[in-house]
Amino acid sequence: MKTKAVRLYGASDLRLEELELPKIKDDEILVKVITDSICMSTYKAAILGENHKRVPNDVSENPIIVGHEFAGVIEEVGAKWQHQFKSGQKFAIQPALNYKGSMASPGYSYMYFGGNATYTVIPQEVMELGCLLPYEGEAFYDASLAEPMSCIIGAFHASYHTKPGKYEHEMGIVEGGKMALLAGCGPMGLGAIDYIIHCDRKPSLLVVTDIDEEKINRARSIFEEDAKNCGVELIFVNTKGIENVHKQLLEYVDGVGYNDVFVYAPVQGLLEDADKILGKDGCLNFFAGPTDNEFSAKVNFYNVHYAATHLVGTSGGNTDDMKESLDMSAKGLINPAVMVTHIGGLNAVADTTLNLPDIPGGKKLIYSHIEMDLTGLDEFEEKGKEDPFFAELAKIVKKHKGLWSAEAERFLLDNYTKNI
Repeated sequence: MKTKAVRLYGASDLRLEELELPKIKDDEILVKVITDSICMSTYKAAILGENHKRVPNDVSENPIIVGHEFAGVIEEVGAKWQHQFKSGQKFAIQPALNYKGSMASPGYSYMYFGGNATYTVIPQEVMELGCLLPYEGEAFYDASLAEPMSCIIGAFHASYHTKPGKYEHEMGIVEGGKMALLAGCGPMGLGAIDYIIHCDRKPSLLVVTDIDEEKINRARSIFEEDAKNCGVELIFVNTKGIENVHKQLLEYVDGVGYNDVFVYAPVQGLLEDADKILGKDGCLNFFAGPTDNEFSAKVNFYNVHYAATHLVGTSGGNTDDMKESLDMSAKGLINPAVMVTHIGGLNAVADTTLNLPDIPGGKKLIYSHIEMDLTGLDEFEEKGKEDPFFAELAKIVKKHKGLWSAEAERFLLDNYTKNI
């Protein structure tokens, strides 16, 4: 059958094309993609092309489908998996395959397997690893955003602390401790705040920094009351113009330092401030992946030696993290929609991906079967003055505190008529 897909041919070369999918084998599954959220990692792969570690060297002759944060409905199941999956079933994907040591991953490495497509083929290795996950929730975007949420969750599980006199690492953040998120009001930071204040191992104090007052105000409006109800003291700090950021942040913890510090942007100064605010046995988690393979920052090794400070970095989550995200979403404990600020159709993917760092806001959510230019949720009301569809969509978003929602998704899928 035919699919429409956005394919990568090389550095900064993305094309929306129609192509023929091969007939599935007995150990494969054909799926209909409904949603895919665009990840900064896809931007990195798009600008690097074959120089990216996950992108094949022959991508110019054998282009790959981009997108790895996707969800949808199963269309056809190969004979080997018919005891486990069936047509019409909703699904989510865990893209971190790590199959037999291979770096191959959907959205980076496969000709017929990726999220920015109308239909795609799930290969046997995904099935063998248990990375095709049944999804019972209502909204498809929740399943798409379970992937970035799993990366967030994985980072909190990967942080660790030590016990004096014992050679043991206690995994996870310090329960009831002091935590800071630097550059934490972007999409992944918002997801992190949501998880932190609702998980079963939360800090007593969470300090979140950013340099964009508009982002800070949006985050405050979403989380401030909820954090208080969950027993977390939440403080937002605009660090723009502050000469000694680390001194300002240390004032919130009486100078003793933070147990856990997460850095959400690959900026040298942020990392150095993070290092300076660590308390004894403090863990610095560098979450943001740089594109510069020479990226570095100063670390105080006196504190590494005498204060047992340490640094970790995480990239992606595992299948258990993904399941935790899906479970928490289904129970209403987290709302991944806090990350979403724009929606669009498959036609918007190439331009959005290549310009992602320059587009303000949070996650860009793509509905694969429609044609729609990338549109901010805050643009719906203005567009609604001429288009009744957007007028109604604006009302729904307003009803949900300015956030995307299952109601908004249902209205879009049921009423938007311009298909790709």
